[in-house]
Amino acid sequence: MMKLKDIKNIFSMGILKDNPVFRQILGICSALAVTNLMLNSLVMGLGLIFVTSFSSLTISIIRKYTPRHIRMMVQTLIISAYVIIVDIVLKAYYPTMSEALGPYVGLIITNCIIMGRCESFAQKNPPLPSFLDGIASGMGYTLVLLTIAFFRELLGFGSIFGYTILGSWWPRWIFMIMPPGAFFMLAILIWVSNSLTSNNKENATALAGGEK
Repeated sequence: MMKLKDIKNIFSMGILKDNPVFRQILGICSALAVTNLMLNSLVMGLGLIFVTSFSSLTISIIRKYTPRHIRMMVQTLIISAYVIIVDIVLKAYYPTMSEALGPYVGLIITNCIIMGRCESFAQKNPPLPSFLDGIASGMGYTLVLLTIAFFRELLGFGSIFGYTILGSWWPRWIFMIMPPGAFFMLAILIWVSNSLTSNNKENATALAGGEK
């Protein structure tokens, strides 16, 4: 039976302390490719949360029965199955979004975040913690995508989720909706994250020194 403290720790690590994008620098290809609009980023994030959580759950359930020498192939097969489900659902119920995301839905299969969590966590832990870890990692990824997309869409199109926020008086920053804008925003996000982490460590060290 999991304790509330353990659940909080899993989500804290996945979303903030060990965020897969700005802490581990994983999954940045799609983070750069689909973040020109917030809706695209949200759908991609939800798709990855689904794939990461259920892949981790499935791999954890069968971890004791999976031969070690074919472990990676089994993980890839499981991840592929869930990605296909996401792709089929998008094409059936949201074809415009499926077209907008293009090949990046299929490329979820190769996303290092999913394989990383499956190998480092799900392969060694029970199903429920693995499922929650998958959700937490997916949420951390989605948070980064939405943060980048917020500034890119706002400054580039003057809108948020397609609703105009900045009127015609605002000069559109074309740079922000181009690939270099994604690199620029991701770099700022990583810099801010590392700066805050460094400051927290320095404060903790100072407090520890003061207590002595």
